[in-house]
Amino acid sequence: MAEAIFTNYRLQLPDEEVLGTLVVCDGAISDIQPGVVSRGQDGAGDYLLPGLVELHTDNFEQRLSPRPKVYWPMEIAAVYHDRDLAAAGITTVCDAIAVGDITPASMRMTQFGPMIDTIHQGQIEGRFAVDHRLHLRCELGYEHVHAVTEPYATHPLLALISLMDHTPGQRQFARVDKYKEYYQGKHGVSEAEMEGFIQLRVDNQQRHAVDNRRKLVELTQTHQICLASHDDATPEHVKESLQDGVKIAEFPTTLAAANEAHQHGLQVLMGAPNLILGGSHSGNVSAMELLEHDLVDIISSDYVPQSSIQAMFIIAEQQDKPLHEAMRYFTSNPAKAIGMAADRGSLAIGKRADFITIHHDGVVPRLTSVRRQGKRIA
Repeated sequence: MAEAIFTNYRLQLPDEEVLGTLVVCDGAISDIQPGVVSRGQDGAGDYLLPGLVELHTDNFEQRLSPRPKVYWPMEIAAVYHDRDLAAAGITTVCDAIAVGDITPASMRMTQFGPMIDTIHQGQIEGRFAVDHRLHLRCELGYEHVHAVTEPYATHPLLALISLMDHTPGQRQFARVDKYKEYYQGKHGVSEAEMEGFIQLRVDNQQRHAVDNRRKLVELTQTHQICLASHDDATPEHVKESLQDGVKIAEFPTTLAAANEAHQHGLQVLMGAPNLILGGSHSGNVSAMELLEHDLVDIISSDYVPQSSIQAMFIIAEQQDKPLHEAMRYFTSNPAKAIGMAADRGSLAIGKRADFITIHHDGVVPRLTSVRRQGKRIA
């Protein structure tokens, strides 16, 4: 039996920090004890905590199209996306794959199938460092979103479906100027194209969103798939989500929506970049404000995989929380939300040896190692 000992680490256990020793045997945690022993890897007092569990990252899309109208080879993009995650301390990920166009020239409706297949094949063949699952982001204004999504309802990697509505003038983009700024900057939509594009999105939402939402809700209920809402802006949005059986409220845009979601037991997810930058790039509520009201359950790296560890320490410092409490937003809480907490998300005997080590010099916390099932991946 292969055994590895990690000693003199500040172990971040579910309810306490212990300066102690963790033992790994055959990919699982076999022992946790306080105190330092004379053999094994000496952590010199660094932090050791569970690998991060990521529910919402579109980093694969960014690697596939690093600039507007630039398309990277699929397999290369997938592998470097995977390594981005490993280097950020993420050991389990739900890759967010969009089903629905951003722009009329978007690659999404030609690439989502190959993206899913590439993730699946890479997982089967052991090509990836990180454990990958699927998160299908379903754009309600896209006419065929249900027909496209339905065949994946029984996919072995599917962990989460979210209901998206990026129509300008509401939810994330209540301010149309922020909508224009985002799509012109990120997706290369010209000023001349913008007005027609906005009208197209509004028309499609009015034609298709209600029926698509109903069908997708029925699909998730039939197949018992975890369902998330996205960018709820009002208590009415949240009430609709509750009626639909939503479990996770991703990125509520206002304090009122976040409060309504949290009060009714939805898991509120916010973004780590929002914390690091001190606010939302779309002009919505800040994640720190919601944390101050105790309205956040999960933090996602969103569009910057490396943001999670920095955000964790920001929370610990600014909220005066011990690290073992701040880490729950990134580890045990997301694992519980998608039904994977039985074997990951916390340091406990019998669980997978998915963990990371961090050195913090008081300026910037630095990841020093990442292990998945005891094997070093970064």
